[in-house]
Amino acid sequence: MSTRDPDVDDFVARSERWQGEIIKLRKLLLDCGLDEQLKWGKPCYSSKGKNVAIIQPFKGHCALMFFKGVLLEDTHGLLRSQGENSQSAMRLEFTSEVEIGRTVVESYVKQAIDVETAGLKVDFKAKHALDFPDELTQSLNENPDLARAFRALTPGRQRGYILYFTAAKQSKTRIARIEKSAPRILAGKGRNDR
Repeated sequence: MSTRDPDVDDFVARSERWQGEIIKLRKLLLDCGLDEQLKWGKPCYSSKGKNVAIIQPFKGHCALMFFKGVLLEDTHGLLRSQGENSQSAMRLEFTSEVEIGRTVVESYVKQAIDVETAGLKVDFKAKHALDFPDELTQSLNENPDLARAFRALTPGRQRGYILYFTAAKQSKTRIARIEKSAPRILAGKGRNDR
């Protein structure tokens, strides 16, 4: 039996965009026996405490993202990558309620539940070694507290910061991003943590 989260009720009520799609996906996920909880500010669905999927409203579409989507068989050719740096997550994208076909979406959800039940793991491979930008190396050398805090972050959080810093073309922009991010790093938070 699935559990509903009143925080998700509030999320749905506040949704100005994609409300119908969110309601339809939520019902489908709960009908599949998943538990819901508001995580990362979004409705997240789990099986036996393991994250399976999360509803992500974007500007151009509403998505149902599967945390281990790369392990699913894309039987209908609908899974989309989360982005060039994502190695695990894949998502279904919808621009209307009509596109959310219960049978098709349910088939992906059941696969995702089976992946978790079987305890399958994604084999993360380094696509390419991330190079620390010179500005970050200098900041870490000059500030031992920042260096300790950065090393204490999870590899994914470190990667997120490095990708953010290196995306800037100019050195002064990289320095500004590092300075702006320092309090979050010192607090042990990733770029997108709340």
